[in-house]
Amino acid sequence: MTEPDSLEAIAADVNACTRCPLAKSRKHAVPGEGSGISGVYFIGEGPGHHENEQGRPFVGAAGQLLTELLGSIGLDRRAVWISNVVRCRPPENRDPLPQEIEACAAYTERQLAVLGPKILVTLGRHAMGRYLPGEAISRVHGQPRRSGDYVVFPMYHPAAALHQPSLREQLVADFRKLSDFLERTPAESAPPPKKEEPAPVRQPTLF
Repeated sequence: MTEPDSLEAIAADVNACTRCPLAKSRKHAVPGEGSGISGVYFIGEGPGHHENEQGRPFVGAAGQLLTELLGSIGLDRRAVWISNVVRCRPPENRDPLPQEIEACAAYTERQLAVLGPKILVTLGRHAMGRYLPGEAISRVHGQPRRSGDYVVFPMYHPAAALHQPSLREQLVADFRKLSDFLERTPAESAPPPKKEEPAPVRQPTLF
C-alpha cells in the first residue's frame, strides 16, 4: 500500500532533486516551511543568498518585510506556508526560467494537495504567471481570482517593495485586503485537502 504524501516526504524529495541545472549550483534546496493552520499558502519566486545558505524561504530583508506584513494582519509565519516556484537559488539572483519553474511544479502541487489551502498568495510576477498567465501584476494585485482548484491572490514581491516605496504602500494595502478576504470567507468554502491535514511542521534551520 502506498504511503500517504507528507510535507516531510516532499522536503526530502526537494533536497535530493536533480530535475534542473539549478541543483548543480545550490548550497541548500529550500522546500518551504510553516503549516496549513491558517489556510494561506504563500509562493514567491526563488531563494536568494540567505535562503541558499540556510535552506529556509524568505529569511533575508524581503523575508523580514514579509514577517512584518503578516504581523500587521495578525498572522504568524508559523501559521502560513511559505515557498517559491523554484526551490534552488538561480545564479546571481536572476529570474527563474520557465523550464526551472516547470521542473519544480510537481513539488508545489504535492504541497498544495497535502495542505489544501483556502487561498494561494503569489508574490511577484513569476509566481503569479504560473496561475494567472497573461495578466499584469500592476492590474490585478490585491484581487482574488479563481485558477483551477484554487483562489489566487496576487501581490507584489516584498523584495520589489524594498526598493520602491509606492509598492510597499500597495503591499500594505493588499495585506489588509487579504485579511478582509480571510475574515469573510468561511474555511469550508476552501478546496478540501485530499487527505487529513498534518500537524504543523517547520523545516529545520540549516547552518
